[in-house]
Amino acid sequence: MIHAFCNKTGSGKTKDLINLANERVDNTKGDIVYIDYKMKSLFQLNRKIRYIATEEFNLKTYKDFYGFLCGILSENYDVDNIFIDGIFNIVGETSEDAAHLFYSMEVLAQRYNIEFYVNVNSENEYLPDFVKKYVA
Repeated sequence: MIHAFCNKTGSGKTKDLINLANERVDNTKGDIVYIDYKMKSLFQLNRKIRYIATEEFNLKTYKDFYGFLCGILSENYDVDNIFIDGIFNIVGETSEDAAHLFYSMEVLAQRYNIEFYVNVNSENEYLPDFVKKYVA
């Protein structure tokens, strides 16, 4: 399942996502991955959480990011929670491309029983329709 947290930049979404990831460490059987664009949140997370900064991987398109997610899952079958901070900072494309990414993530979530937690920099009234069904 995908859980989208939406609000404007500077509203505390990252802090809330970090707190949720840290809480999930004690309540999950599998592994947790936290994906961000830069290394800014590394030391705020529990050391059991796998932190990945995507700036090192030159991801440009939603297809790149989807392949990246598939690589994470193929490397570790025990991942059951993936946190993505600022998804549109990582992959900045059109709304249609983002819709394809969310659809692909939903397929992964269902197939591999994964919970995705995604921060989106946008207020609820400006959200694209494809994101609204995932708003937590």
